[in-house]
Amino acid sequence: MEAAGSAYPDTTSIMILRRRPATGPAGAESERGETLTATVVLGLAWGDEGKGRVCDALAADARYVSRYSGGNNAGHTVRVGEEEFVLHLLPSGVLREGVTCTIGNGVVVNPEVLREEIEALEKRGFGEVRQQLKVDGRAHLIMPYHIALDTHREESLGKARLGTTNRGIGPCYEDKAGRVGIRVQDVFDEDVLRHKLEKALVEKNAVFQNIYGEEPHSLEDLLGWLVSFRDLLAPMVEDTGVLLREALGEGEPVLFEGAQATLLDVDHGTYPYVTSSNPSVGGVCVGAGIPPQGISDVIGVTKAYTTRVGDGPFPTELFDEAGEILAAAGHEFGSTTGRARRCGWLDLVATKQMAALNGVTQVAVTKLDVLSAVEEIKVCVGYEIDGATLDQFPMGLDDLGRVTPVYKSLPGWGDDISECRMRGDLPEEAQDFVGFIETELGAPLCMISVGPERDQAIVEKVGV
Repeated sequence: MEAAGSAYPDTTSIMILRRRPATGPAGAESERGETLTATVVLGLAWGDEGKGRVCDALAADARYVSRYSGGNNAGHTVRVGEEEFVLHLLPSGVLREGVTCTIGNGVVVNPEVLREEIEALEKRGFGEVRQQLKVDGRAHLIMPYHIALDTHREESLGKARLGTTNRGIGPCYEDKAGRVGIRVQDVFDEDVLRHKLEKALVEKNAVFQNIYGEEPHSLEDLLGWLVSFRDLLAPMVEDTGVLLREALGEGEPVLFEGAQATLLDVDHGTYPYVTSSNPSVGGVCVGAGIPPQGISDVIGVTKAYTTRVGDGPFPTELFDEAGEILAAAGHEFGSTTGRARRCGWLDLVATKQMAALNGVTQVAVTKLDVLSAVEEIKVCVGYEIDGATLDQFPMGLDDLGRVTPVYKSLPGWGDDISECRMRGDLPEEAQDFVGFIETELGAPLCMISVGPERDQAIVEKVGV
């Protein structure tokens, strides 16, 4: 299969969607007497693990690819041949021909960003994007006042800032929970739009005028701005939950693409240095509208080391030459913000707990090739605090900020591994390293990334 509108070959494919007997409410029986259920790909740390890379490979075998949480605060980078694509709202499957992509009800959508991404891909030869994409009518829209609020709040916090992307994500989710949000389907009913905007602007304009000393937002200007997206959204709007449930019932392979990662989950992450949604596996059912029994596989993605963008505690963060080497070799800059990522050794305490939380069935390790640049590799296997040893991730942020990591040292390999395509091709030290991760996480590896290109991966065909 080739990417739509391009001549890029499909060189990496991971067919791991499990099959099960088609019984019960999850689906109807296929011609082969079995049903393919959904695979979820999510991050096990603070994001930037390379989920887009894994999703792009999986999308070769998927019929549907769906985003279920977050907004354009996420960024998935995918390389196709010599070209690099950074996607913020569009699911990675949009780079694959014949794949239907959905933006679920749990996503918050900036319509300007949506239009910009679609047009940018069309200019690069992906002419079927508008036909591939479906947007749930219940997804909430990021408004200009959400972005302005986000920026003002971060600036007012000073050194106590949370490190948000200033994309308006948090304020949009606040309005959703406060029942004053604007949804995609509202764009097509001007009376509903006007009523909702009037209600929302009472509080918003009071804040802008009385706290920030700014001019109020104009109802008419916002109304006109929203209506301008009708033509863009009209052919895409659908109840994507119904679409995906029907697909699962017909035995179609469905891939759910996580944004951000579990340590940024608003409930289970390093609160308050988190996002405003649930990128963990529980967010799939709520944010995409499918039943939990529809999920058969959860692929947890981890880098061979750990990175973080933004503020908050980071136990294994490196401030020495090793950290500089990892940052340089891994080109560690945020795909959404461009900010330099903080780099550290792999934290297995955090990764194991997040894997258990998500019920991970398979693991993908990315950027293994980056570790070729260091002579000695360390892995955090425990924490020490106040003379005691912890083997679990602490709930309290203060405790997390005070822990000292306990490291296991492993020898590096130093060799270029970018041409390895079988696990057995790796140097013995690299095989030992990935084997150690596999054992510690208690789940088999399905993919090992050894470079940025589509074909620079070792694929373990697990669960067929």
